Amino acid sequence: MTIGDNSISHDCRPVSEILNQIGGKWAVLIINLLSDGPMRFSAIRRMIGGISQKVLTATLRELEMDGFVTRTVTPSIPPRVDYELTELGRDLQRPLKLLGAWAVDNRPKVLEARARYFAEHPDAMPQRKGRIAPPQHLIAAE
Repeated sequence: MTIGDNSISHDCRPVSEILNQIGGKWAVLIINLLSDGPMRFSAIRRMIGGISQKVLTATLRELEMDGFVTRTVTPSIPPRVDYELTELGRDLQRPLKLLGAWAVDNRPKVLEARARYFAEHPDAMPQRKGRIAPPQHLIAAE
């Protein structure tokens, strides 16, 4: 399937379902971390920082449930638990890397557009959680 392919359904639900799963900041960070190979739970948590044990556990379970990650328990005291990308998870890395590169390259343009918008609509507030407002100096420059 290619972009612009007319055979693509206009039903956005399948795309939204998958993007909601992999589009969260924790899932993307975990997938990127695991691109270097298997990692222990504690190493993932330490490298991400800011994620609670509960949220990391839930996110890893969801990624495992959807076939992006495998979980291997090695009997020891304490038990060793390793997580690794599956073939599907490794396949997902390609578009995530492209999207990440696009985001880095285009962030200045997005922030400029946002600054223009807020300059024209001073009472506007970001509508979605996690959305940042442009720096005040960008708004004042307009």
